[in-house]
Amino acid sequence: MIQVLSSAWALLLGMGLLMVGNGLQGTILGVRGEIEGFSTLQMSFVMSAYFMGFLGGSRVAPEMIRRVGHVRVFAALASFISAVMIMYPMLTEPVAWILGRVVIGFCFSGVYVTAESWLNNAASNENRGQALSLYMIFQMTGIISAQALMLLGDPTGYETFVIASILVSVSFAPILLSISPTPAFETTKPMTLRDLMDKSPLGCVGMFLLGGVFSAQFGMASVYGARAGLSLVEISTFVAAFYVGAVVLQYPLGWFSDRMDRRFLVMLVAMMGSCGAFAGLVFGVTFPILLLSAFAIGGMSNPLYSLLIAHTNDYLEHEDMAAASGGLLFMNGMGAIAGPLITGWLMGDAVFGPSGFFLFIAILLAIMACYALFRMTQRAAIPIDETGSMSPLYPTASPVALEVAQEVAIEAAEAEQEAQDVA
Repeated sequence: MIQVLSSAWALLLGMGLLMVGNGLQGTILGVRGEIEGFSTLQMSFVMSAYFMGFLGGSRVAPEMIRRVGHVRVFAALASFISAVMIMYPMLTEPVAWILGRVVIGFCFSGVYVTAESWLNNAASNENRGQALSLYMIFQMTGIISAQALMLLGDPTGYETFVIASILVSVSFAPILLSISPTPAFETTKPMTLRDLMDKSPLGCVGMFLLGGVFSAQFGMASVYGARAGLSLVEISTFVAAFYVGAVVLQYPLGWFSDRMDRRFLVMLVAMMGSCGAFAGLVFGVTFPILLLSAFAIGGMSNPLYSLLIAHTNDYLEHEDMAAASGGLLFMNGMGAIAGPLITGWLMGDAVFGPSGFFLFIAILLAIMACYALFRMTQRAAIPIDETGSMSPLYPTASPVALEVAQEVAIEAAEAEQEAQDVA
């Protein structure tokens, strides 16, 4: 771990700063939208637009890198991110924000692809898993830290947007000054959705539902806080609680994942997350309950991403794992685009009001739990000693990180098989 940190600290620091900027702009938009009088439905389109751009960027960025190289792609996309963040307070119109979010989602996806390919190129077979874990920790730490920076500026002014833009601009320096260009990479042709659904119905359905849950947290949590009348301090603390839960519970749930039927664990974790959302729905008038609810939702739903990937891998041959990652990412992206739109409708005054935020998450996680239970009745569990290990990933990962995680899983499985053959 120390070796990885010493060799890739500049890249990790730069990505951490980028995530601070990303987390900050997502939260401040929810607060500023309320101040500007945007409706909940309008804000749902604004938040959904990020995931539309993100999904598009994940597919286009590899070709851009092959054409002009990593450094140019990274510098160009990061510059666009910084510019759009300054644009938000200048053009306080829903259409302008929607277009800006599409651009920022596209650019962040491309930046992640570039940075993660750099990280993969710098890592060796022996420390690739550790490098991926450190990268995910820096990402989540950046999002959590961003919430504290919300308090440094007036949400009615420019300060917070300028801070986010500065952080993104500063993040270029440690990355571009310390990283040498890497060869263009070839992405794996994705497995068809029909084949993937045949291999792992729970993986496909679960990733689609999880996309809706994650995009609701990432995009609509601050909108909920503003609509519910929380103070700026309370909103930033509330949003941070989702990601604190994700960091704290990722590794304990990963430990259980390698020691029991993953379908049962998916059912259990999804049901616990649903109960956490239900608690926020019923007892949300009490702020400490809101924090506990956010911690439970984030702590249960974010590790489900890694858990569903690991479950899917259990039913795949090694040579099919990388191809499956593209299909899983697409299913998650489609759910993420729909998530804020449905949440925004449920949060409308004519429907359920702000509490629709928790209702949406509770329903999706309950559906996932029920479907996992149903799948347990359809085929026997794979013996524990024949399952692969779970690699830590969060829904912010790009296709490159997902393929790296698959490589780590394949290498671990092959090493275990060799050890058994020797014994």
